[in-house]
Amino acid sequence: MEKIRVSAVKYINSYPFIIGLRDGEVARMIDLEVCHPSECADRLIAGDTDIGLIPVAMVASMKEYHIVSDYCLSTNGEVRTVLLVSNTPFEQVTTIYLDYRSRSSVTLCRILAARSWKREFNWLSASEEFDITAMKQGEAAVMIGDRCFEYAHLFALRLDLGLEWKKFTGLPFVFACWVSARPLPAEFIVLFNKALGEGLERRNEAVSLLKEGAAATPEEVIYYLNHNIDFRLDDRKREALSKFIGYIKELKLNP
Repeated sequence: MEKIRVSAVKYINSYPFIIGLRDGEVARMIDLEVCHPSECADRLIAGDTDIGLIPVAMVASMKEYHIVSDYCLSTNGEVRTVLLVSNTPFEQVTTIYLDYRSRSSVTLCRILAARSWKREFNWLSASEEFDITAMKQGEAAVMIGDRCFEYAHLFALRLDLGLEWKKFTGLPFVFACWVSARPLPAEFIVLFNKALGEGLERRNEAVSLLKEGAAATPEEVIYYLNHNIDFRLDDRKREALSKFIGYIKELKLNP
């Protein structure tokens, strides 16, 4: 069988999945790459990968998609790695920069602004060169992923968007799920999910994948993977996913 191309997220929250896919029986059947969440989605839509751990916001715009796993990246409250940060009090924030690396997180921020906070902001795209530490008075930015371990402490305002969604809806939030753009062999899907589950059973070993000089300590990573990230795509998460996609369509957002 021709190898199936798999794109995983390059952040700490995906490390358990990477361990499972690297070491599981399915490893001989796949070509595994890691990239930013938005790149996972772009590669899947362009046909450059077969399965992607993609931001769920992108599902709303796909003509055909198949959720191929009962595992995901989600939270049931405080997530710690999807934040709105600023050194301006929240009520004085007028401009929000949106991180190019993710689409679910920035879309979540826009939904919360419209439906929960009931605030209007000037929305600006933050490029790779954007210096989040140089924001001016009245400015805030969505910060995601491993950068939160490195930079979050520099800001007086750290609004956790996973917790904000929980307060607003009473539901967990799904940031990314495993999606294919076409049906895949059933026997492969079984082995794929088995590998993901095996990786989650070894989640504490994710510290072995930390790069030298990483801002997050092994203790922080273990706590984060066991208390902040929820990996099961259960019925409650699917309800949350449906509500999120509903808001995208209702507000006519273009992730």
